[in-house]
Amino acid sequence: MCGICGIIHDDPSRPVDRGVLESMNRTLVHRGPDDEGYHLGRGAGIAMRRLAIIDVEGGGQPMCSEDGQVIAVCNGELYNFRQIREELESRGHEFKTRADAEILPHLYQEHGADSPTKLNGMFGLGIWDEKTRTLLLARDRMGQKPLYWTYQGGRFVFGSEIKAILAHPSVEASPDRASISKYLAYEYVPAPHTIFEGIYKLEPGHLLLFRNCQVIVRRYWDVPACEEEGRIPEEDAAAKLLGPLERSVGLRLISDVPLGVFLSGGIDSSTMVAVMSRLVPADRIKTFSIAFAEKSFDESGYARRVAGHFGTDHREWVCSPAELIQLLPKVVDFLDEPLGDASIIPTYALSRFTREHVTVALGGDGGDELFAGYPTFQAEVYAGHYRRLPSWLRGGLIEPVASRLPVSDRNISFDFKVKQFLKGATVPDSTRHMIWMGSFAPQEQRELLAFDVPKGTFDEVYEHERASGKASYGNRLLYIYKKLYLAEDILTKVDRASMGISLETRAPFLDHELVEFVARLPYGLKLRGLTMKHLLKKAVRPMLPRGIASRPKKGFGIPVARWIKGPLKDLA
Repeated sequence: MCGICGIIHDDPSRPVDRGVLESMNRTLVHRGPDDEGYHLGRGAGIAMRRLAIIDVEGGGQPMCSEDGQVIAVCNGELYNFRQIREELESRGHEFKTRADAEILPHLYQEHGADSPTKLNGMFGLGIWDEKTRTLLLARDRMGQKPLYWTYQGGRFVFGSEIKAILAHPSVEASPDRASISKYLAYEYVPAPHTIFEGIYKLEPGHLLLFRNCQVIVRRYWDVPACEEEGRIPEEDAAAKLLGPLERSVGLRLISDVPLGVFLSGGIDSSTMVAVMSRLVPADRIKTFSIAFAEKSFDESGYARRVAGHFGTDHREWVCSPAELIQLLPKVVDFLDEPLGDASIIPTYALSRFTREHVTVALGGDGGDELFAGYPTFQAEVYAGHYRRLPSWLRGGLIEPVASRLPVSDRNISFDFKVKQFLKGATVPDSTRHMIWMGSFAPQEQRELLAFDVPKGTFDEVYEHERASGKASYGNRLLYIYKKLYLAEDILTKVDRASMGISLETRAPFLDHELVEFVARLPYGLKLRGLTMKHLLKKAVRPMLPRGIASRPKKGFGIPVARWIKGPLKDLA
Protein backbone atom coordinates (compact mmCIF):
# COMPACT_ATOMS: atom_id res chain seq x y z
CA MET A 1 0.00 0.00 0.00
CA CYS A 2 1.46 3.35 -1.01
CA GLY A 3 0.89 6.88 -2.14
CA ILE A 4 2.05 7.85 -5.62
CA CYS A 5 2.53 11.13 -7.49
CA GLY A 6 4.25 12.50 -10.55
CA ILE A 7 4.91 15.34 -12.97
CA ILE A 8 5.24 15.08 -16.77
CA HIS A 9 6.25 18.15 -18.78
CA ASP A 10 5.18 18.63 -22.38
CA ASP A 11 8.76 19.70 -23.16
CA PRO A 12 11.18 16.79 -22.54
CA SER A 13 14.11 19.21 -22.23
CA ARG A 14 12.47 20.87 -19.22
CA PRO A 15 13.61 18.97 -16.12
CA VAL A 16 11.29 18.25 -13.21
CA ASP A 17 12.26 20.07 -10.03
CA ARG A 18 13.11 17.33 -7.53
CA GLY A 19 12.29 19.64 -4.64
CA VAL A 20 8.74 20.12 -5.92
CA LEU A 21 8.34 16.37 -6.40
CA GLU A 22 9.58 15.77 -2.86
CA SER A 23 7.08 18.32 -1.52
CA MET A 24 4.27 16.50 -3.31
CA ASN A 25 5.45 13.15 -2.01
CA ARG A 26 5.69 14.39 1.59
CA THR A 27 1.95 15.07 1.62
CA LEU A 28 1.43 11.29 1.26
CA VAL A 29 3.59 10.11 4.16
CA HIS A 30 0.51 8.81 6.02
CA ARG A 31 -0.21 6.47 3.11
CA GLY A 32 3.33 5.09 3.19
CA PRO A 33 5.42 5.74 6.30
CA ASP A 34 7.98 2.98 5.66
CA ASP A 35 9.89 4.13 2.59
CA GLU A 36 10.05 6.57 -0.32
CA GLY A 37 11.35 6.40 -3.87
CA TYR A 38 11.92 8.68 -6.88
CA HIS A 39 12.61 8.47 -10.59
CA LEU A 40 13.64 11.51 -12.64
CA GLY A 41 13.83 11.23 -16.43
CA ARG A 42 13.50 13.44 -19.49
CA GLY A 43 10.92 16.04 -18.46
CA ALA A 44 9.38 13.55 -16.07
CA GLY A 45 9.41 12.63 -12.41
CA ILE A 46 7.44 10.06 -10.44
CA ALA A 47 7.55 9.27 -6.74
CA MET A 48 6.01 7.04 -4.10
CA ARG A 49 5.58 6.56 -0.37
CA ARG A 50 5.43 2.91 0.75
CA LEU A 51 3.56 0.98 3.41
CA ALA A 52 5.43 -2.34 3.30
CA ILE A 53 3.07 -5.35 3.09
CA ILE A 54 4.70 -7.88 0.71
CA ASP A 55 8.50 -8.33 0.55
CA VAL A 56 8.98 -5.85 3.37
CA GLU A 57 12.74 -5.56 2.90
CA GLY A 58 13.07 -5.64 -0.88
CA GLY A 59 9.87 -4.22 -2.33
CA GLY A 60 10.77 -0.53 -2.66
CA GLN A 61 9.44 1.45 -5.61
CA PRO A 62 9.63 2.74 -8.33
CA MET A 63 10.08 -0.56 -10.14
CA CYS A 64 11.95 -0.71 -13.45
CA SER A 65 12.18 -3.04 -16.41
CA GLU A 66 15.51 -4.73 -17.15
CA ASP A 67 16.51 -2.03 -19.63
CA GLY A 68 15.42 0.80 -17.33
CA GLN A 69 13.01 2.21 -19.95
CA VAL A 70 9.73 1.39 -18.18
CA ILE A 71 9.18 2.66 -14.63
CA ALA A 72 6.16 1.88 -12.45
CA VAL A 73 4.65 2.96 -9.15
CA CYS A 74 1.58 1.41 -7.55
CA ASN A 75 -0.70 2.20 -4.64
CA GLY A 76 -2.54 -0.96 -3.63
CA GLU A 77 -2.24 -4.72 -3.86
CA LEU A 78 -2.11 -7.01 -6.91
CA TYR A 79 -3.55 -10.28 -5.67
CA ASN A 80 -2.74 -12.37 -8.75
CA PHE A 81 0.85 -11.15 -9.09
CA ARG A 82 2.36 -14.59 -8.54
CA GLN A 83 0.47 -16.09 -11.47
CA ILE A 84 1.39 -13.14 -13.70
CA ARG A 85 5.02 -13.30 -12.59
CA GLU A 86 5.25 -16.97 -13.59
CA GLU A 87 3.85 -16.15 -17.03
CA LEU A 88 6.31 -13.29 -17.46
CA GLU A 89 9.25 -15.41 -16.33
CA SER A 90 8.28 -18.00 -18.94
CA ARG A 91 8.69 -15.21 -21.51
CA GLY A 92 12.20 -14.40 -20.29
CA HIS A 93 11.59 -11.56 -17.86
CA GLU A 94 13.81 -11.43 -14.78
CA PHE A 95 12.79 -10.26 -11.31
CA LYS A 96 14.86 -9.00 -8.39
CA THR A 97 12.27 -8.96 -5.58
CA ARG A 98 9.18 -10.80 -4.32
CA ALA A 99 7.05 -7.64 -4.47
CA ASP A 100 3.78 -7.57 -6.37
CA ALA A 101 4.45 -4.17 -8.02
CA GLU A 102 7.54 -5.49 -9.82
CA ILE A 103 5.34 -7.24 -12.37
CA LEU A 104 4.04 -3.90 -13.70
CA PRO A 105 6.91 -2.69 -15.94
CA HIS A 106 7.32 -6.18 -17.38
CA LEU A 107 3.57 -6.59 -17.88
CA TYR A 108 3.52 -3.25 -19.72
CA GLN A 109 6.29 -4.42 -22.04
CA GLU A 110 4.12 -7.38 -23.01
CA HIS A 111 0.65 -5.82 -23.08
CA GLY A 112 1.01 -2.03 -23.14
CA ALA A 113 -2.17 -0.14 -22.27
CA ASP A 114 -4.05 -3.43 -21.88
CA SER A 115 -2.01 -4.24 -18.76
CA PRO A 116 -4.75 -3.25 -16.24
CA THR A 117 -7.10 -5.86 -17.69
CA LYS A 118 -4.71 -8.60 -16.52
CA LEU A 119 -4.74 -7.50 -12.87
CA ASN A 120 -6.87 -8.69 -9.98
CA GLY A 121 -6.48 -6.22 -7.17
CA MET A 122 -7.09 -2.79 -5.75
CA PHE A 123 -4.78 -0.20 -7.23
CA GLY A 124 -4.00 3.24 -8.47
CA LEU A 125 -0.93 2.83 -10.67
CA GLY A 126 1.35 4.85 -12.88
CA ILE A 127 3.65 3.47 -15.59
CA TRP A 128 6.09 5.75 -17.42
CA ASP A 129 7.55 4.65 -20.76
CA GLU A 130 10.77 6.64 -21.08
CA LYS A 131 11.30 5.74 -24.74
CA THR A 132 7.91 6.82 -26.09
CA ARG A 133 7.28 9.38 -23.31
CA THR A 134 3.93 7.79 -22.56
CA LEU A 135 2.30 7.82 -19.15
CA LEU A 136 -0.29 5.17 -18.29
CA LEU A 137 -2.46 5.69 -15.23
CA ALA A 138 -5.07 3.12 -14.15
CA ARG A 139 -7.50 2.70 -11.30
CA ASP A 140 -8.90 -0.61 -10.07
CA ARG A 141 -12.26 -1.83 -11.32
CA MET A 142 -14.39 -0.92 -8.30
CA GLY A 143 -12.54 2.20 -7.17
CA GLN A 144 -10.96 1.01 -3.93
CA LYS A 145 -7.83 3.11 -4.47
CA PRO A 146 -7.94 6.78 -5.54
CA LEU A 147 -6.11 8.57 -8.34
CA TYR A 148 -6.32 12.27 -9.29
CA TRP A 149 -4.88 14.32 -12.13
CA THR A 150 -4.71 17.74 -13.74
CA TYR A 151 -3.20 19.12 -16.97
CA GLN A 152 -2.26 22.77 -16.71
CA GLY A 153 0.39 25.07 -18.14
CA GLY A 154 2.19 22.44 -20.16
CA ARG A 155 2.49 19.93 -17.33
CA PHE A 156 0.54 16.84 -16.32
CA VAL A 157 0.40 16.28 -12.56
CA PHE A 158 -1.08 13.27 -10.76
CA GLY A 159 -1.34 11.91 -7.24
CA SER A 160 -3.09 9.48 -4.93
CA GLU A 161 -4.69 12.43 -3.15
CA ILE A 162 -5.57 15.96 -4.18
CA LYS A 163 -3.19 17.41 -1.58
CA ALA A 164 -0.24 16.01 -3.55
CA ILE A 165 -1.38 17.87 -6.66
CA LEU A 166 -2.02 21.09 -4.74
CA ALA A 167 1.55 20.90 -3.40
CA HIS A 168 2.79 21.75 -6.90
CA PRO A 169 3.29 25.55 -6.81
CA SER A 170 2.06 26.07 -10.38
CA VAL A 171 -1.25 24.20 -10.03
CA GLU A 172 -4.22 26.54 -9.91
CA ALA A 173 -7.28 25.43 -7.99
CA SER A 174 -10.57 27.15 -7.30
CA PRO A 175 -13.92 25.74 -6.17
CA ASP A 176 -16.06 24.27 -8.92
CA ARG A 177 -19.67 25.45 -8.67
CA ALA A 178 -21.14 22.41 -10.39
CA SER A 179 -19.28 20.18 -7.93
CA ILE A 180 -20.60 22.19 -4.97
CA SER A 181 -24.13 21.49 -6.19
CA LYS A 182 -23.34 17.81 -6.70
CA TYR A 183 -21.85 17.57 -3.22
CA LEU A 184 -24.93 19.09 -1.61
CA ALA A 185 -27.11 16.60 -3.48
CA TYR A 186 -25.06 13.40 -3.11
CA GLU A 187 -23.00 14.21 0.04
CA TYR A 188 -19.89 13.46 -2.06
CA VAL A 189 -18.44 14.70 -5.36
CA PRO A 190 -18.88 12.00 -8.04
CA ALA A 191 -16.07 11.15 -10.48
CA PRO A 192 -14.68 12.44 -12.72
CA HIS A 193 -15.32 15.72 -10.89
CA THR A 194 -13.63 17.02 -7.76
CA ILE A 195 -14.47 20.05 -5.67
CA PHE A 196 -11.68 21.89 -7.56
CA GLU A 197 -12.09 23.18 -11.06
CA GLY A 198 -9.60 21.54 -13.43
CA ILE A 199 -8.62 18.68 -11.09
CA TYR A 200 -10.20 15.31 -11.87
CA LYS A 201 -10.66 11.84 -10.42
CA LEU A 202 -9.84 8.92 -12.66
CA GLU A 203 -13.02 6.84 -12.60
CA PRO A 204 -13.01 3.22 -11.39
CA GLY A 205 -12.31 0.72 -14.16
CA HIS A 206 -10.70 3.42 -16.30
CA LEU A 207 -7.22 4.11 -17.59
CA LEU A 208 -5.58 7.32 -18.79
CA LEU A 209 -2.90 7.74 -21.43
CA PHE A 210 -0.85 10.94 -21.62
CA ARG A 211 1.34 11.28 -24.69
CA ASN A 212 2.22 14.07 -27.13
CA CYS A 213 0.33 16.64 -25.05
CA GLN A 214 -2.89 14.64 -25.27
CA VAL A 215 -4.99 13.11 -22.50
CA ILE A 216 -7.02 10.03 -23.44
CA VAL A 217 -9.31 8.46 -20.83
CA ARG A 218 -11.09 5.19 -21.55
CA ARG A 219 -12.91 2.42 -19.72
CA TYR A 220 -11.20 -0.97 -19.56
CA TRP A 221 -13.83 -2.85 -17.47
CA ASP A 222 -17.42 -2.51 -16.40
CA VAL A 223 -19.93 -4.28 -14.17
CA PRO A 224 -21.95 -6.69 -16.37
CA ALA A 225 -25.39 -5.39 -17.33
CA CYS A 226 -26.83 -8.68 -18.63
CA GLU A 227 -28.50 -11.20 -16.32
CA GLU A 228 -26.96 -14.27 -17.90
CA GLU A 229 -27.83 -16.43 -14.89
CA GLY A 230 -31.50 -15.48 -15.07
CA ARG A 231 -32.86 -19.00 -14.68
CA ILE A 232 -30.46 -20.40 -12.11
CA PRO A 233 -32.27 -22.15 -9.22
CA GLU A 234 -31.92 -20.40 -5.88
CA GLU A 235 -30.21 -23.36 -4.21
CA ASP A 236 -27.65 -23.57 -7.03
CA ALA A 237 -26.98 -19.83 -6.89
CA ALA A 238 -26.37 -19.94 -3.13
CA ALA A 239 -24.00 -22.90 -3.48
CA LYS A 240 -22.14 -21.32 -6.42
CA LEU A 241 -21.71 -18.06 -4.52
CA LEU A 242 -19.50 -19.67 -1.87
CA GLY A 243 -16.81 -20.67 -4.38
CA PRO A 244 -15.80 -17.23 -5.66
CA LEU A 245 -16.33 -15.76 -2.19
CA GLU A 246 -13.87 -18.22 -0.64
CA ARG A 247 -11.36 -17.66 -3.45
CA SER A 248 -11.60 -13.91 -2.98
CA VAL A 249 -11.02 -14.08 0.78
CA GLY A 250 -8.12 -16.49 0.24
CA LEU A 251 -6.38 -14.11 -2.17
CA ARG A 252 -6.71 -11.28 0.34
CA LEU A 253 -4.97 -13.22 3.09
CA ILE A 254 -1.61 -12.84 1.25
CA SER A 255 0.56 -10.71 3.52
CA ASP A 256 4.00 -10.61 5.12
CA VAL A 257 2.68 -8.52 8.04
CA PRO A 258 -0.05 -9.10 10.69
CA LEU A 259 -3.62 -9.15 9.36
CA GLY A 260 -7.05 -8.79 10.98
CA VAL A 261 -10.76 -8.20 10.31
CA PHE A 262 -13.17 -5.36 11.06
CA LEU A 263 -16.11 -7.04 12.81
CA SER A 264 -19.38 -5.21 13.46
CA GLY A 265 -21.54 -8.29 13.90
CA GLY A 266 -23.51 -7.51 10.73
CA ILE A 267 -23.86 -10.12 8.03
CA ASP A 268 -21.10 -8.72 5.78
CA SER A 269 -18.28 -8.62 8.32
CA SER A 270 -19.51 -11.83 9.95
CA THR A 271 -19.33 -13.53 6.55
CA MET A 272 -15.68 -12.47 6.26
CA VAL A 273 -14.89 -14.12 9.60
CA ALA A 274 -16.87 -17.25 8.72
CA VAL A 275 -15.08 -17.73 5.40
CA MET A 276 -11.68 -16.97 6.93
CA SER A 277 -12.31 -19.64 9.56
CA ARG A 278 -12.49 -22.18 6.73
CA LEU A 279 -9.08 -21.12 5.46
CA VAL A 280 -6.98 -20.51 8.59
CA PRO A 281 -7.19 -21.64 12.22
CA ALA A 282 -9.71 -19.51 14.14
CA ASP A 283 -7.21 -18.54 16.85
CA ARG A 284 -5.10 -16.87 14.15
CA ILE A 285 -8.00 -14.59 13.15
CA LYS A 286 -7.79 -11.22 14.90
CA THR A 287 -11.10 -9.32 14.98
CA PHE A 288 -11.65 -5.69 15.95
CA SER A 289 -14.71 -3.65 16.86
CA ILE A 290 -15.65 -0.51 18.75
CA ALA A 291 -18.54 0.00 21.15
CA PHE A 292 -20.68 3.11 21.77
CA ALA A 293 -22.42 4.20 24.95
CA GLU A 294 -25.49 5.23 22.88
CA LYS A 295 -27.35 1.92 22.49
CA SER A 296 -29.13 2.75 19.24
CA PHE A 297 -25.69 3.10 17.60
CA ASP A 298 -23.94 0.18 19.33
CA GLU A 299 -23.40 -3.22 17.69
CA SER A 300 -20.63 -4.54 19.92
CA GLY A 301 -22.77 -7.30 21.45
CA TYR A 302 -23.30 -8.87 18.03
CA ALA A 303 -19.58 -8.62 17.26
CA ARG A 304 -18.69 -10.37 20.53
CA ARG A 305 -21.21 -13.09 19.75
CA VAL A 306 -19.71 -13.77 16.32
CA ALA A 307 -16.16 -13.66 17.66
CA GLY A 308 -17.07 -16.10 20.42
CA HIS A 309 -18.79 -18.45 17.97
CA PHE A 310 -15.66 -18.74 15.82
CA GLY A 311 -13.14 -18.43 18.66
CA THR A 312 -11.27 -15.46 17.19
CA ASP A 313 -8.72 -13.32 18.98
CA HIS A 314 -11.17 -10.46 19.55
CA ARG A 315 -10.42 -6.92 20.70
CA GLU A 316 -12.98 -4.22 21.45
CA TRP A 317 -12.54 -0.54 22.22
CA VAL A 318 -15.27 1.31 24.10
CA CYS A 319 -15.33 4.75 22.49
CA SER A 320 -16.80 7.80 24.22
CA PRO A 321 -18.42 10.71 22.35
CA ALA A 322 -15.68 13.01 23.61
CA GLU A 323 -12.98 10.80 22.07
CA LEU A 324 -14.74 10.72 18.70
CA ILE A 325 -15.27 14.48 18.68
CA GLN A 326 -11.56 15.01 19.32
CA LEU A 327 -10.84 13.08 16.11
CA LEU A 328 -12.78 15.50 13.92
CA PRO A 329 -9.84 17.85 13.11
CA LYS A 330 -7.67 14.87 12.10
CA VAL A 331 -10.39 13.56 9.80
CA VAL A 332 -10.81 16.96 8.15
CA ASP A 333 -7.05 17.18 7.54
CA PHE A 334 -6.86 14.12 5.29
CA LEU A 335 -10.14 14.47 3.36
CA ASP A 336 -9.07 17.12 0.76
CA GLU A 337 -12.67 17.62 -0.43
CA PRO A 338 -15.99 17.54 1.42
CA LEU A 339 -17.59 14.21 2.34
CA GLY A 340 -20.94 14.20 4.12
CA ASP A 341 -20.67 10.71 5.60
CA ALA A 342 -20.18 11.21 9.35
CA SER A 343 -19.36 7.51 9.80
CA ILE A 344 -15.84 8.36 8.62
CA ILE A 345 -15.17 9.42 12.23
CA PRO A 346 -15.84 6.02 13.85
CA THR A 347 -14.22 4.35 10.83
CA TYR A 348 -11.05 6.31 11.56
CA ALA A 349 -11.36 5.45 15.26
CA LEU A 350 -11.69 1.74 14.44
CA SER A 351 -8.77 1.95 12.00
CA ARG A 352 -6.57 3.64 14.59
CA PHE A 353 -7.44 1.01 17.20
CA THR A 354 -6.85 -1.82 14.71
CA ARG A 355 -3.52 -0.36 13.54
CA GLU A 356 -2.15 -0.78 17.07
CA HIS A 357 -2.20 -4.54 16.46
CA VAL A 358 -2.09 -5.26 12.69
CA THR A 359 -1.12 -3.58 9.40
CA VAL A 360 -3.85 -5.07 7.17
CA ALA A 361 -7.58 -5.48 7.87
CA LEU A 362 -10.33 -7.17 5.85
CA GLY A 363 -13.81 -5.65 5.80
CA GLY A 364 -17.28 -6.31 4.42
CA ASP A 365 -17.53 -3.28 2.12
CA GLY A 366 -19.54 -3.90 -1.05
CA GLY A 367 -22.01 -6.43 0.34
CA ASP A 368 -24.85 -3.91 0.39
CA GLU A 369 -24.26 -2.85 -3.22
CA LEU A 370 -23.95 -6.43 -4.48
CA PHE A 371 -26.96 -7.91 -2.70
CA ALA A 372 -29.38 -4.94 -2.18
CA GLY A 373 -28.66 -4.28 1.48
CA TYR A 374 -29.95 -0.74 1.98
CA PRO A 375 -33.45 0.18 3.24
CA THR A 376 -33.84 2.26 0.07
CA PHE A 377 -34.37 -0.96 -1.87
CA GLN A 378 -37.30 -1.72 0.41
CA ALA A 379 -38.44 1.88 0.01
CA GLU A 380 -38.52 1.38 -3.76
CA VAL A 381 -41.22 -1.25 -3.23
CA TYR A 382 -43.25 1.05 -0.98
CA ALA A 383 -42.79 4.03 -3.32
CA GLY A 384 -44.70 2.28 -6.10
CA HIS A 385 -47.68 1.80 -3.79
CA TYR A 386 -47.41 5.35 -2.43
CA ARG A 387 -47.49 6.95 -5.88
CA ARG A 388 -50.77 5.15 -6.59
CA LEU A 389 -52.50 6.84 -3.67
CA PRO A 390 -54.74 9.83 -4.52
CA SER A 391 -52.82 13.12 -4.49
CA TRP A 392 -55.29 14.61 -2.00
CA LEU A 393 -54.45 11.83 0.45
CA ARG A 394 -50.71 12.24 0.01
CA GLY A 395 -50.62 16.03 0.10
CA GLY A 396 -53.58 16.65 2.36
CA LEU A 397 -53.05 14.10 5.09
CA ILE A 398 -49.91 11.93 4.99
CA GLU A 399 -47.31 14.61 4.29
CA PRO A 400 -48.68 17.20 6.78
CA VAL A 401 -48.81 14.54 9.52
CA ALA A 402 -45.27 13.37 8.71
CA SER A 403 -43.93 16.92 8.91
CA ARG A 404 -45.21 17.15 12.49
CA LEU A 405 -43.53 13.97 13.73
CA PRO A 406 -41.26 14.74 16.70
CA VAL A 407 -37.57 14.70 15.82
CA SER A 408 -35.50 11.91 17.34
CA ASP A 409 -31.73 11.73 17.82
CA ARG A 410 -31.73 7.93 17.58
CA ASN A 411 -29.94 6.12 14.78
CA ILE A 412 -32.10 5.93 11.61
CA SER A 413 -35.14 6.95 13.65
CA PHE A 414 -38.74 6.49 12.53
CA ASP A 415 -39.32 10.18 11.83
CA PHE A 416 -36.13 10.36 9.74
CA LYS A 417 -37.13 7.35 7.62
CA VAL A 418 -40.65 8.68 7.02
CA LYS A 419 -39.56 12.21 6.09
CA GLN A 420 -36.71 11.02 3.89
CA PHE A 421 -39.00 8.54 2.14
CA LEU A 422 -41.62 11.18 1.37
CA LYS A 423 -38.93 13.54 0.10
CA GLY A 424 -38.15 11.24 -2.83
CA ALA A 425 -41.12 8.88 -3.15
CA THR A 426 -42.91 10.80 -5.92
CA VAL A 427 -39.80 11.56 -8.00
CA PRO A 428 -40.50 9.81 -11.32
CA ASP A 429 -37.09 8.19 -11.93
CA SER A 430 -34.13 6.58 -10.19
CA THR A 431 -32.80 9.91 -8.90
CA ARG A 432 -35.19 9.39 -5.99
CA HIS A 433 -32.55 7.05 -4.57
CA MET A 434 -30.02 9.89 -4.60
CA ILE A 435 -32.57 12.05 -2.78
CA TRP A 436 -33.17 9.31 -0.21
CA MET A 437 -29.44 8.82 0.32
CA GLY A 438 -28.36 12.46 0.00
CA SER A 439 -29.16 15.85 1.48
CA PHE A 440 -30.28 18.76 -0.70
CA ALA A 441 -32.16 18.25 -3.95
CA PRO A 442 -31.61 20.95 -6.62
CA GLN A 443 -34.85 22.75 -5.71
CA GLU A 444 -33.71 22.99 -2.07
CA GLN A 445 -30.28 24.26 -3.11
CA ARG A 446 -31.88 27.39 -4.55
CA GLU A 447 -32.52 28.51 -0.98
CA LEU A 448 -28.94 27.78 0.07
CA LEU A 449 -26.60 28.92 -2.68
CA ALA A 450 -25.55 32.47 -3.51
CA PHE A 451 -25.28 31.50 -7.19
CA ASP A 452 -27.67 29.86 -9.63
CA VAL A 453 -27.81 26.10 -9.22
CA PRO A 454 -25.95 24.59 -12.22
CA LYS A 455 -27.86 22.21 -14.45
CA GLY A 456 -27.01 18.53 -14.58
CA THR A 457 -26.73 17.78 -10.86
CA PHE A 458 -27.84 14.18 -11.39
CA ASP A 459 -26.28 13.65 -14.83
CA GLU A 460 -24.17 10.79 -13.47
CA VAL A 461 -27.29 8.87 -12.45
CA TYR A 462 -28.73 9.04 -15.96
CA GLU A 463 -25.37 8.13 -17.54
CA HIS A 464 -25.01 5.03 -15.37
CA GLU A 465 -28.63 4.06 -15.92
CA ARG A 466 -28.10 4.19 -19.69
CA ALA A 467 -24.93 2.10 -19.38
CA SER A 468 -26.84 -0.59 -17.46
CA GLY A 469 -29.90 -0.51 -19.69
CA LYS A 470 -29.89 -4.23 -20.54
CA ALA A 471 -30.39 -5.22 -16.90
CA SER A 472 -33.65 -5.39 -14.96
CA TYR A 473 -34.68 -2.23 -13.13
CA GLY A 474 -33.51 -3.60 -9.76
CA ASN A 475 -30.10 -4.57 -11.10
CA ARG A 476 -29.83 -1.18 -12.80
CA LEU A 477 -30.29 0.40 -9.37
CA LEU A 478 -27.52 -1.81 -7.98
CA TYR A 479 -25.29 -0.77 -10.88
CA ILE A 480 -25.87 2.89 -10.03
CA TYR A 481 -25.14 2.27 -6.34
CA LYS A 482 -21.85 0.55 -7.22
CA LYS A 483 -20.79 3.43 -9.45
CA LEU A 484 -21.82 6.25 -7.14
CA TYR A 485 -22.47 5.54 -3.47
CA LEU A 486 -20.01 2.64 -3.17
CA ALA A 487 -17.13 4.17 -5.14
CA GLU A 488 -17.53 7.80 -4.11
CA ASP A 489 -18.75 7.53 -0.52
CA ILE A 490 -18.06 4.14 1.07
CA LEU A 491 -14.70 3.38 -0.52
CA THR A 492 -13.51 6.98 -0.25
CA LYS A 493 -14.43 6.99 3.44
CA VAL A 494 -12.66 3.70 4.16
CA ASP A 495 -9.55 4.61 2.14
CA ARG A 496 -9.08 8.01 3.79
CA ALA A 497 -9.88 6.79 7.31
CA SER A 498 -7.59 3.74 7.12
CA MET A 499 -4.73 5.31 5.18
CA GLY A 500 -4.88 8.32 7.49
CA ILE A 501 -3.44 5.96 10.10
CA SER A 502 -1.37 3.81 7.67
CA LEU A 503 -3.67 0.78 7.76
CA GLU A 504 -4.36 -1.21 4.61
CA THR A 505 -7.96 -2.40 4.19
CA ARG A 506 -9.11 -5.13 1.80
CA ALA A 507 -12.65 -5.85 0.61
CA PRO A 508 -13.21 -9.45 -0.59
CA PHE A 509 -16.76 -8.66 -1.77
CA LEU A 510 -15.21 -6.41 -4.42
CA ASP A 511 -13.17 -9.06 -6.21
CA HIS A 512 -14.18 -8.42 -9.82
CA GLU A 513 -14.90 -12.09 -10.54
CA LEU A 514 -17.29 -12.22 -7.56
CA VAL A 515 -18.88 -8.92 -8.64
CA GLU A 516 -19.40 -10.25 -12.15
CA PHE A 517 -21.04 -13.44 -10.88
CA VAL A 518 -23.45 -11.62 -8.55
CA ALA A 519 -24.28 -8.91 -11.10
CA ARG A 520 -25.48 -11.56 -13.57
CA LEU A 521 -27.95 -13.03 -11.08
CA PRO A 522 -31.62 -11.96 -11.14
CA TYR A 523 -32.56 -9.13 -8.79
CA GLY A 524 -35.20 -11.32 -7.15
CA LEU A 525 -32.43 -13.40 -5.59
CA LYS A 526 -31.02 -10.29 -3.92
CA LEU A 527 -34.21 -8.61 -2.72
CA ARG A 528 -36.88 -11.25 -2.08
CA GLY A 529 -40.08 -9.40 -1.22
CA LEU A 530 -38.80 -7.03 1.47
CA THR A 531 -35.92 -9.29 2.53
CA MET A 532 -32.60 -7.64 1.69
CA LYS A 533 -29.51 -9.71 0.80
CA HIS A 534 -31.67 -12.79 0.43
CA LEU A 535 -29.11 -14.87 -1.50
CA LEU A 536 -26.17 -13.98 0.74
CA LYS A 537 -28.19 -14.83 3.83
CA LYS A 538 -29.22 -18.15 2.35
CA ALA A 539 -25.63 -19.01 1.44
CA VAL A 540 -23.98 -18.13 4.75
CA ARG A 541 -26.74 -18.65 7.35
CA PRO A 542 -25.57 -22.22 8.16
CA MET A 543 -22.10 -20.84 8.92
CA LEU A 544 -23.17 -18.05 11.30
CA PRO A 545 -24.53 -17.92 14.86
CA ARG A 546 -28.32 -18.07 14.98
CA GLY A 547 -29.99 -14.73 14.28
CA ILE A 548 -26.99 -12.91 12.78
CA ALA A 549 -28.13 -13.42 9.19
CA SER A 550 -31.62 -12.10 9.93
CA ARG A 551 -30.84 -9.14 12.21
CA PRO A 552 -31.87 -5.72 10.87
CA LYS A 553 -29.28 -3.47 9.27
CA LYS A 554 -27.92 -0.84 11.62
CA GLY A 555 -25.09 0.92 9.81
CA PHE A 556 -21.97 2.49 11.31
CA GLY A 557 -23.39 5.78 12.54
CA ILE A 558 -22.76 8.36 15.24
CA PRO A 559 -25.23 10.73 16.97
CA VAL A 560 -24.51 13.74 14.76
CA ALA A 561 -27.77 15.56 15.54
CA ARG A 562 -27.20 15.27 19.28
CA TRP A 563 -23.61 16.47 18.95
CA ILE A 564 -24.51 19.47 16.80
CA LYS A 565 -27.10 20.53 19.36
CA GLY A 566 -24.62 19.86 22.19
CA PRO A 567 -20.80 19.69 22.24
CA LEU A 568 -20.36 20.72 18.58
CA LYS A 569 -22.90 23.55 18.67
CA ASP A 570 -20.35 26.37 18.69
CA LEU A 571 -18.26 24.77 15.93
CA ALA A 572 -21.35 24.16 13.80
